[in-house]
Amino acid sequence: MKLAMHGGGSLEVSEGTFGAKFNEALIHQVITAYMAGGRAGTKAQKTRAEVRGGGRKPFKQKGSGRARAGTTRGPIWVGGGRAFAAKPRDYSQKVNRKMYQAAMRSVFSELVRQDRLIVVDDIEIARPKTRDLVAYLQGFGLERVLILVDECKDNLRLSARNLHWVEVVDVGSLNPLALVRFEKVLATAAAVKAVGERLS
Repeated sequence: MKLAMHGGGSLEVSEGTFGAKFNEALIHQVITAYMAGGRAGTKAQKTRAEVRGGGRKPFKQKGSGRARAGTTRGPIWVGGGRAFAAKPRDYSQKVNRKMYQAAMRSVFSELVRQDRLIVVDDIEIARPKTRDLVAYLQGFGLERVLILVDECKDNLRLSARNLHWVEVVDVGSLNPLALVRFEKVLATAAAVKAVGERLS
């Protein structure tokens, strides 16, 4: 199949990569697994067995009028342990390579169907100036956009780092969350070809 390029011309791409069916459930599973893999899982709290102190009975068993207590380290005491203490854990979910690639093909295909993928020959920023990149994007009528390149150049990276609504990624760092976060994707022809080779 052919993708229309901005400014005229077309780019020959794989039908299987950019013309796949939309699989919402698979995309959701892959994105959920990607986000879960980014969680640190280092939260830790102490149970009543791990906090310090509490070895002595705080007051006698009878005669005080209060409920009996054998330690001050229970969950209802100030300074006591947590009843269901959080422990370090691994949040990562297994997603095999075929599922990941199928989800990425589905996302790219939907971007093409919705005219959210804009392909240009190249993105040239002459100097590392944010206003130069803003002016360049305004020429496309773009604001919130993901810029996909085959190789991230310093001028482009430095120009975009102060724009919270613009993200620049190369093909090697591309992830499914970045693709669905932005309304539009501005990609170079070389990047689209590289994506086609990776996902074919």
